[in-house]
Amino acid sequence: MDSSDSALRARNLHFSFGDSPALVGVGLDLAWGRVTAIAGPNGAGKSTLIEILAGVRQAALGTVDRNDDVALVVQRVTTPDTLPLTVHDVVTMGTWGEGFGRTPKSRAPKIGAAERKARVSEALARVQLTELASSPFNALSGGQRQRALLAQGIARRARIFLLDEPAAGLDPENRQRTRTMLAAEAARGAAVACVSHDEESIEAADDVVRLVGGRRVS
Repeated sequence: MDSSDSALRARNLHFSFGDSPALVGVGLDLAWGRVTAIAGPNGAGKSTLIEILAGVRQAALGTVDRNDDVALVVQRVTTPDTLPLTVHDVVTMGTWGEGFGRTPKSRAPKIGAAERKARVSEALARVQLTELASSPFNALSGGQRQRALLAQGIARRARIFLLDEPAAGLDPENRQRTRTMLAAEAARGAAVACVSHDEESIEAADDVVRLVGGRRVS
């Protein structure tokens, strides 16, 4: 498959922590309009893979080709109490700068205040956080924080979403809500990949990439 046919293409990824291999020859394609679950036991290399795909960690060997902007949603994120960011502030940050994975052809012109306001409002509504827009980000639950970061990517107009354990620590209702939101982004044409241990989320995914001991398995 040519990289232009995929949202993201990774080939022959290798990474080690000291003498301990974390990824060995891993490759994958993320397709537009589909949700991909990255599954496997603890220590399989899932989080390392998602960080390399996002560009926040560099592979020792191999290539990653991204065909649009990437939004990375991590499992745990905090901000200092001395930096009193609201949910609205965090989502608005998505409209700043270029973000991960921007290619010259995908760079959008700077936006005005009216469009920025509209993007943030739309993004908050899509993740069902409008009523918490003025709440401190650090006061949110873990699941709500992930939804705020998802909204940040939506406001940025990212088309590739990479999430590390979006269902971790959530009750069944919120796990289902998260699955529904991610499926909705895929239905809009985005490529979505998420690390998951949640069997229902894995079964609901369009594609599954399984890792064992840092290697991709059938």
